[in-house]
Amino acid sequence: MASDGRNDQRSYLYLGLAGETGPGRAVHTGLCRLADGSDEWELLQRGLPEAPAVRALAVHPLRSEIVYAGTQSGPYRSADHGEHWEKVDLPDHGLPVWSVLFHPHDPDVMFIGYENCEIYRSDDAGEHWARLPVSVRFPEITTAPGANPAKRVLKMDASAAEPELIYAAIEVGGTLRSTDGGEHWENLSHGQYVNDDTVDMHGVLASRWRPHSVYAIGRAGMFHSTDGGDHWRTVPLEPLNAKGQIYCRDIREVPGNPRKLWVAAGGGFQSDVGVLLKSSDGGDSWTRVDMGLQPAHTMFALAFDERRPAHMSCATNGGEVYGSRDGGETWVSHPRPPGGTQVYALAGG
Repeated sequence: MASDGRNDQRSYLYLGLAGETGPGRAVHTGLCRLADGSDEWELLQRGLPEAPAVRALAVHPLRSEIVYAGTQSGPYRSADHGEHWEKVDLPDHGLPVWSVLFHPHDPDVMFIGYENCEIYRSDDAGEHWARLPVSVRFPEITTAPGANPAKRVLKMDASAAEPELIYAAIEVGGTLRSTDGGEHWENLSHGQYVNDDTVDMHGVLASRWRPHSVYAIGRAGMFHSTDGGDHWRTVPLEPLNAKGQIYCRDIREVPGNPRKLWVAAGGGFQSDVGVLLKSSDGGDSWTRVDMGLQPAHTMFALAFDERRPAHMSCATNGGEVYGSRDGGETWVSHPRPPGGTQVYALAGG
């Protein structure tokens, strides 16, 4: 697909609507973008499946015209900022996509994570793909009867310093690690659990500032490892629910400044409080951000513009979308996206 170089300096915020994949769960659909400086969302449709449920979005870190979207019908790619889309040719099983990762060491290396714990890798910028031998099965993790099974690769990250070191956050199933580029995987969350709170993982971040420092977030809050995932401790954060926990949904480093970390959180999967947490010391300490406004739903997604790191955005799963042009010091509200309120994916670039 040819790139339109005339648009390469434009900056957009991309937003995907979706929902849970369980029986009887509400699903909103649509993929749209907001041009920098605009207040009007554009619905993106050309080449996408009908009513796309978009749970993953990623903008190429060096070529912002290239955008990937994960749908219920597999991954799609655009080479012109979302104007046109084409299906990515993967030997998958038609399962929903939940995560897309450009490797921080080499963006030609890519990973796509699916429901049912499937991960595919490309070493040639998405032209060819191979399924990785991922297996996360009980009884590696045992939970109470009726607990959710391990099923979704919700987020992935890789070490910039050690390119073969890859992590995956599984909802529900703990945190996975591969030390050989994905050929072999191990579950870092062994143990006996009375419920699945602590293995309901939503994100993982391998620090670009401190080698071997890894953060994992999920339903029960945040966990930190200083030895690449061998051992973990709970990060003390202000609780936001009756369990004494905080529900963390997304974690990001500021592009070019890995000492600065941000987390999107709330009181639970569905709650009437959405918050942002910020660290300026690589995760040693965290503060709740005063946005100057109060989101009415759980904060679900964060996005940065790689070329303009001070431009950041966040969104709730109730449809509120916010933007900042000064690194999160001040925030403005954007219009709600057309077609629904369940924002599941956000990307800038």
